[in-house]
Amino acid sequence: MTKTRKYRSLTVAVTALALVAGGVSAADADVLADRSVAAADAKGWAGITREQVRIDFGQGWVTQAELTYPTRSKGRLPVVVLLHGSGHNDMNQTLPDGKGSTFVPLAQAVAREGYAALRFNKRGVTGIGPVESTDPAQLNPKHPYDRIQRDAAAVIRFAAGSPRINPSKIFLLGHSEGTDVAANLAADPAAFGIPKPAGVIEMGVVGQDIKQLLTLQIYGRLLLQLHDQFDVNADGRLTATEAVNGLVGQPQEVADQFRSVLLDGDKVRRSTDTDGDGQIAIDTEAGAVLRAATGIDAYPNVPGLEEIQEYIADIARFPTVTQALPRFAGPTLLLNGENDLQTPARAALAADAAVAASGNPNHKIIIYPGMAHTMNITPKFTPEFGEPDRQVVNDIRAWLGQLN
Repeated sequence: MTKTRKYRSLTVAVTALALVAGGVSAADADVLADRSVAAADAKGWAGITREQVRIDFGQGWVTQAELTYPTRSKGRLPVVVLLHGSGHNDMNQTLPDGKGSTFVPLAQAVAREGYAALRFNKRGVTGIGPVESTDPAQLNPKHPYDRIQRDAAAVIRFAAGSPRINPSKIFLLGHSEGTDVAANLAADPAAFGIPKPAGVIEMGVVGQDIKQLLTLQIYGRLLLQLHDQFDVNADGRLTATEAVNGLVGQPQEVADQFRSVLLDGDKVRRSTDTDGDGQIAIDTEAGAVLRAATGIDAYPNVPGLEEIQEYIADIARFPTVTQALPRFAGPTLLLNGENDLQTPARAALAADAAVAASGNPNHKIIIYPGMAHTMNITPKFTPEFGEPDRQVVNDIRAWLGQLN
């Protein structure tokens, strides 16, 4: 039996955690998947062979995957292995609400550059949608992040053993969680039984530990929004007028949340204005209320994170990109949206600086103005899912082209 859920990630909405979205029936999912495949066939795959393969992850799970490559290619090809963001993602990293996918445009682009691409369903995912197994042992294995890394290593070993692939030319491309996976595998390939990667591409760089990232996603982003969109004179304090005006144009749930912290009618909320000066200090007064409301100080027992408690504990055991990637001596490309409130650009810059400090001369970072976590142009505080911007795809293709 299978079920479906929309794209899951360690993304947090302003008013509630958005870790799990509702799905549709398995039958409906099969229809949607068929339509998705048909649409994909009609768009962008011309001249590219799509080979369906299966990869044994061990512990009772064999996953579906797809190896794609230029139809007229000859000999063994370099390959890009695509590593997903967090959650039960399918091989396309399908986005919700018909917003396309993260990985299909990338697989098509690298084929135009003479590369193969290998995409795979994560453990517990049985089809595009994503469609999920109902087996809890596969959906939520013990030591979940370690298991994700070892599953990714199985995919790399499969690629290395393919007669179409040059095992010395395996590139890892990770998005979000996948950046951490790629960095940890590249830092110590022998520990995972894989060949040394030929290069690493990181999109939405996990350059900080999980506690810092979740604090930003759940709590810090709210203060950033108050500073950026409410505090007109940038003095760190909000008058009633600034608070009222800041609510204009906000989504209803966002406006309701901030109103409950900032205002009683058209005056500042006295319970928040603890010093009684008629203004609300964003960091100390509003911040105190928001800290209590989000429960962030109870970390890791934050309300709403119950489903990923084991994941949080497990990923915390492993190095971040900033810690792991400097141990890899090969070419690295780091890409991050300037508006990313899940994996901030500043952390990506720090990761690149760490790579430089390690003595690796072959590194590059690009920070994209106006882009958020899925590498598309979107509002900073109310981001919408979207496929990677064409500039991102072109930059990846150009970087790979220089190495082929």
